[in-house]
Amino acid sequence: TWVVIGLTLAFALVATRGRGLIPGPWQMIAELLVDWFKELVRDALGEAYQERYFPLICGMFIFLLLCNWVGVLPGLEEPTKDINTTLGLGVMGFFIAHGTAIKVKGLKQYIKEYFEPMFFLMPLNVVGEVAKVISISFRLFGNIMAKETLLGILFMLAGAFFAPLPIMLLGVLVSLVQAMVFVLLAVAMMSVALRKLSAS
Repeated sequence: TWVVIGLTLAFALVATRGRGLIPGPWQMIAELLVDWFKELVRDALGEAYQERYFPLICGMFIFLLLCNWVGVLPGLEEPTKDINTTLGLGVMGFFIAHGTAIKVKGLKQYIKEYFEPMFFLMPLNVVGEVAKVISISFRLFGNIMAKETLLGILFMLAGAFFAPLPIMLLGVLVSLVQAMVFVLLAVAMMSVALRKLSAS
C-alpha cells in the first residue's frame, strides 16, 4: 500500500510539473482523468456536490487502479487482495456519504428516513445500508483474488498454450475494469444517499 501511495504521489508530481497549453503525455492522462470524473460526479450527484466529491472519486480510482496493477512488479502483491483494504475503502465511502446527509438534513431527519415507509422496516433499512458496504468491498476483494488464481493457472499452462505477455495484458485489463466497477458502485451508493436528501 505504501508503494502505491508513493506511485500515486509520483504520478501527481510528474503530471503537474511544467504544465502548459500543449500538454505532455502525463499531463494529458491527468487531464483526461479529471475531465471524465468531473462529468461522472456531476451526472451522478449533481453540480452542488461535484467539487466536494470529485477529488475523492478520482483519487480513489487512481489508488485502486495502481493497487490492482502493482502485483505485476516482482516481489509485490496487490493490496486489494487483502479484505482490510477494500473494506476500509467501502466504509470510508459509507461514512462520507451518510455524514454529508446528517450534516445537511440534521440527525433527526436522517434517522427518521430509516423508519420509512413503515416504522417496522427500520431494521431492514439499516441492514440494507450495511450490506451495501459489505457487497462493494467483498466484490472487489473476490474478483482480484479470482483474477490472481486464474492468471496463476494460465501461467502454469503457458508453456503449452499461452504466451506470458498476453496473460499479463489480460490481468491489466481485468484490474482496470475492477477499479472502475468499485468506483461506480461507490458513486451509486453516494447518489442514493444524496437523492434521499434531495427528496426530503
